[in-house]
Amino acid sequence: MTSQPLPATVQSPAGVIESLSGLQDLDDLPTAEHVARFTALHNALTTALSSIDDV
Repeated sequence: MTSQPLPATVQSPAGVIESLSGLQDLDDLPTAEHVARFTALHNALTTALSSIDDV
């Protein structure tokens, strides 16, 4: 997976970039392990994004 850096004008909520890094080696993993990675990413993003406005 190729990631593109965010433009300097875009600020990422804490935890978003770190969460996405969990997909870096996805191509090297067996397909059966992808679900766990996507689930972990979803949970981390849900937590990070819900904290933006203290929702």
